[in-house]
Amino acid sequence: MILLDKIGKTYHNGTVKTEVLKGVSLSIGEGEFVCIYGESGSGKSTLLNILGLLDEATAGRYELDYEDVRGLGKRECARIRNQKIGFVFQAYHLIPQLNVLENIAVPLGYAGMPRREREKRVRRLLLEFGMEHLERKYISQMSGGEQQRAAIARAVVNEPRILLADEPTGNLDQYNSGIVMEYLKGLNQRGMTVVMVTHDTNLAKYGSRVVRVEDGRIGEEVMK
Repeated sequence: MILLDKIGKTYHNGTVKTEVLKGVSLSIGEGEFVCIYGESGSGKSTLLNILGLLDEATAGRYELDYEDVRGLGKRECARIRNQKIGFVFQAYHLIPQLNVLENIAVPLGYAGMPRREREKRVRRLLLEFGMEHLERKYISQMSGGEQQRAAIARAVVNEPRILLADEPTGNLDQYNSGIVMEYLKGLNQRGMTVVMVTHDTNLAKYGSRVVRVEDGRIGEEVMK
């Protein structure tokens, strides 16, 4: 499903060159739950952004479903993200002016789904996640755990094959972290490929594989 071959990423600021990724090679099969573990500044979030076509590598090859996606235009990258990839971030990125149902429905609107169908799908998802009581709540009325659960629902409402999560429990307490991780585990058990970035070794244990990133390179891999 995903193949990275000698991926490099270098940022330039005037005469200053910062090499963040240094020849990263990694393959991820369909249905895996891969945790990318590393300390702050190791390059793990940059790697996730490249996987999600939010950033472009400066070297190497990236194949998604046997298609070389490096160098695609913005419109084509947006199409692939909308059809195949869901994102969950540490900051929930929910829209304060919209209630939960409206927030979750946003990707369906971009996909051109009619309003009635959007609302029907969102309500079905809220029921599945046990969140139907939050449907009309606004962000200011919700806890951090509730907001992240809504963000996950928004990420998967388009039924993507791949879910990318960047420190998804970074702003949550231990209890709510556990709830979020069980959500991700459940999505993976239903066949969704999950790739999660974390610096927390306890959370990394949820993955079927743990890939350590050190100084922009792939270090030790743990198979479970």
